[in-house]
Amino acid sequence: MTLFEGAVLGVVQGLTEFLPISSSAHLILARAVFGWDAGELNLAFDVACHLGTLVAVIAFFTSEIAAMLRSIPTAFTRHPDAVARRLWLLAAAMLPIIIVGLTMSDYVEMARDQPRLTAIALMAGAGLLFLVERLSARTGTEASLTLVGAAVIGIAQVMALLPGVSRSGATITAGMLLGLGRLASARFTFLLSVPAIGAAAAYEGLKLRDVVLTGHDWALFGVGFVASGVVGYLSVSYLLKFLVSHRLDVFAWYRIGVAAAILIWL
Repeated sequence: MTLFEGAVLGVVQGLTEFLPISSSAHLILARAVFGWDAGELNLAFDVACHLGTLVAVIAFFTSEIAAMLRSIPTAFTRHPDAVARRLWLLAAAMLPIIIVGLTMSDYVEMARDQPRLTAIALMAGAGLLFLVERLSARTGTEASLTLVGAAVIGIAQVMALLPGVSRSGATITAGMLLGLGRLASARFTFLLSVPAIGAAAAYEGLKLRDVVLTGHDWALFGVGFVASGVVGYLSVSYLLKFLVSHRLDVFAWYRIGVAAAILIWL
C-alpha cells in the first residue's frame, strides 16, 4: 500500500467513524474495489487509524473528559454530581461490549468477511434512522438517561461490531429511541467512543506485539493516523452542528446507496 492510498483510507476512516454511515463498510468497499491491501499489516493500519480518531474525539471533548477525570473521587459518594454520574452511565454502556468482545471476538471477525451481510446491515440501519425520525419528537437530555438506558445504548454498540451497522448510527438511534434529543444522543455517543475506540485499539494492538515493521510501514501508519485524526475532528464538529436543525434522513439515504453499490459490485 502506498502512502497516498494510506492517506485516502485514513480520510475514509476519519469521515465515517463518527457519521452514522459505518466506517467498516466503507473500508471494506474501498479495499475491495481499489485493491488497496496492506496484507498482514491491514490490522496494524486499522489500529493506527482508530488511534487517530481517538485523539480527534479526545481533542474535541477535552474539557468534558478533564471534568470527568476530576470527578472520579465523587463518583463513589452517595450523591454524585452530574459529571460523576456521566462516568457511571459510560461504564454501564461499555459493559455489554466488554463482555461480547472477550467472549465472541472470533464470530465478529468471521462476519467481516461477509460483504453481503454488510449491505444488509447498512439497509437495516437506514430503516432505523428513518423510523426514529418519524416517531414523536425526542427532546430528552443526558439527565434523563438511566443506567439501564445506558446499557441499552451499550447493547446497540455491540451490534455495531458487525460491519455496516455503524457504531455512531446504532448508539445515536438507541439514544433517540430512549427519548434523548439528537444532539444529546450524539454527544453521549461521541463521549462513549473514547473508551470504546481505546479498548478496541488496545485489544487489536496486543495482536501486533510480535510484528516487525519497516520504515515504510511506520510512515504508512503515520499518514493514516494523521489523516483519520484531522478528518475525524472535523466530522465530529460538523455532525454536532448539523444535528441542531437537521434530521438523519440524508445519512439513511446514503446508507441505502452504499448498500446498493456493494450488491452491484458483488
